[in-house]
Amino acid sequence: MSMVFCRGCAKEISSLAVACPQCGAPQVFQPTRTTSNAVPETGNPYLEVLKKYAVFTGRASRREYWMFILINLGVAIVLGVIDAVLGAKGIISNFYSLAVFLPSIAAAIRRMHDTNRSGWWILLPIVNIVFLAQDSQPGDNRFGPNPKGIN
Repeated sequence: MSMVFCRGCAKEISSLAVACPQCGAPQVFQPTRTTSNAVPETGNPYLEVLKKYAVFTGRASRREYWMFILINLGVAIVLGVIDAVLGAKGIISNFYSLAVFLPSIAAAIRRMHDTNRSGWWILLPIVNIVFLAQDSQPGDNRFGPNPKGIN
């Protein structure tokens, strides 16, 4: 028997429960996914994050988040060099930073959800880096199914 989180009070309950024993909230039945029908991550993680521009719900895998950060850093460095060569005084790189600010926040919140934590944890400077580096919580959690497709 596996455990899930209540949709009402977020307490850990049996996956077979129709209602939460603590708060009485009805639970929606969702069949668990198996690894045989899991969809592996494909494509460019940078573009995947940009497609979910302002999606603050769900989960983001560790690979998706850190590849976005790595590619974002590379683009920022290249744009900084272009700014310096053109003498643009940082206008191009500042515009880019402004454009990816919201997707970066959304990806960080989804990454926190993947470790079964609230998105508010990104406000704590040192702790959030530790949480962002942790592996996904196996199986479904209160924020949705595992993006890796592993139960």
